[in-house]
Amino acid sequence: MSESRDEAWVAPSAVVTGDVTIGLRSRVLHGAVLNGDHGPVVLGADVIVMENAVLRGREGFPVRVGDAVLVGPHAHLNGAVVEDEVFIATGVSMFPGSRAGTRSELRINSVLHVNSELPPDTVVPIGWIAAGRPAQLFPPDRHDELWAVQEKLDAPGTMYGVPRGTSMREIMRRMCEIYGPPGR
Repeated sequence: MSESRDEAWVAPSAVVTGDVTIGLRSRVLHGAVLNGDHGPVVLGADVIVMENAVLRGREGFPVRVGDAVLVGPHAHLNGAVVEDEVFIATGVSMFPGSRAGTRSELRINSVLHVNSELPPDTVVPIGWIAAGRPAQLFPPDRHDELWAVQEKLDAPGTMYGVPRGTSMREIMRRMCEIYGPPGR
């Protein structure tokens, strides 16, 4: 039986679990993980998710990837939205509530921070951090300037549902409950 070239393809060693939708002609390569157990993961048409990338939907923060998008190896999209024609390079991290605008580029090991929005046609240089709405770009050696923007984005509340300053013991207790065995 021959497959249509319009069908999506998932490599045998990829993991696809939960509420996941894969668009026409999209490809999920070896070792990639699309985890829709706690929130939807939706890929548009002509998307390639390369080796060992992780796309994780979260409650209230689905992963939505538009059409004609490349998600590079070892990239991590956690509760993020990616518009059409975006290039996401190796090792990129996108956090809950973040949005990469149409035709933007996130280059190797760059970060789009929680609740941040990258305008269309923006390039985040290798290893840089984008934070804010609209996102400002920061090189990794400008932490104090980044923190002035990042602190207001409420990462602990968005990521873990707790106020800043909550102990790691409490955060991890909550996370272990969320990521425990299904159905309990």
